[in-house]
Amino acid sequence: MQSLPHHYTVHAHGTAEGEVHLDAAHLPELVTTPPPEFDGPEGYWSPETLLVASVASCFVLTFRAVARASKLEWDSLTCDVEAVLERHDGRNHFSRVVVKPHLLIHEAARERLAEQCLDKAEDGCLVTNSLTADVRLEPTVEVVENA
Repeated sequence: MQSLPHHYTVHAHGTAEGEVHLDAAHLPELVTTPPPEFDGPEGYWSPETLLVASVASCFVLTFRAVARASKLEWDSLTCDVEAVLERHDGRNHFSRVVVKPHLLIHEAARERLAEQCLDKAEDGCLVTNSLTADVRLEPTVEVVENA
């Protein structure tokens, strides 16, 4: 890892109506619109879905690093994230984020280590650490037999 601080720059371009185009150096362009809940069209990423996707992606990537450092062998990890947007004190904000990772491992004896790695990933996820919302982890670990 490079020494901190890290700097990230994204460029957004939009007009009075329609799509907002996002780009950053060496990355493909993303197109966003308001979500359907804010009268945007279906089928586009929105700032809200990108934020929730950032939580899911950061959790998986953080878990990878934690599992590697802990020498945990694992098969796959899926991560569903549900976020609740509410209005309080005249402002819209995400009040709750529920992170639901589902981890597949092959050794029942490593289940406790797997749970510890999931907890450490929650603690280390820089995206959730940057949110003011209540973040809750609801992990499951499934032991599957080697085929």
